[in-house]
Amino acid sequence: MEIRYHGHATFELVDGDTSVLIDPFLTGNPKAVVPAESLNPTTILVTHGHGDHVADVVPIAKRTGAPVLAMVELAHEFGAEDGVTALDINIGGTVEFDWGWVKMVPAWHTSTTPKGTVSTPAGLLVNLGGTVVYHLGDTALFSDLKLVGKRTKIDFALMCIGGHYTMDRFDAVDAAELVGAGTVIPCHYNTFPPIETDAHAFKADVEAATSSQVLVMNPGDVHTV
Repeated sequence: MEIRYHGHATFELVDGDTSVLIDPFLTGNPKAVVPAESLNPTTILVTHGHGDHVADVVPIAKRTGAPVLAMVELAHEFGAEDGVTALDINIGGTVEFDWGWVKMVPAWHTSTTPKGTVSTPAGLLVNLGGTVVYHLGDTALFSDLKLVGKRTKIDFALMCIGGHYTMDRFDAVDAAELVGAGTVIPCHYNTFPPIETDAHAFKADVEAATSSQVLVMNPGDVHTV
């Protein structure tokens, strides 16, 4: 399996013919190195409705036919678009696919789409080819993160560290300890001035305080599991 980082909080998980795209934000993303038109996912997953996470959901879904899995209210908004197939889910729910499964878990944040749809933000556990990837979405530090790692062995945690709109790199060290993933990949930083931070300092702090390893990826990087 490959983990491809497209910048900000946009990741693509690829295993053979399966491509799972999470929070597509390429259009308007100053750190993106590929255009939205170059991505051809088989499934699209959404953590919450802010524009920097859903900017390219509808255009990509219409072009590729990939179903979009999202919180109920978001799924209804996406599904109202001609040519978009939306799958709804809610906190605690799991959806099975022929390639694995996705479970929605809590996050502490807000969520309103550019069209005004209000919903609950979330994190996503993704099991693809037997590898479990936890995209925390946008979140503050909160103690229930420990329950996610307790219930499911997490191989990779995709973790926001930029501060201002989410937890910063210091709170994220505690989050990494609570989640207990084998590898943490920082995201949601350096895209805009308010969320600039030092990912390598985060790496040093996490590896000093926990048993997790940290993989710092640049937009365009690919990590093969």
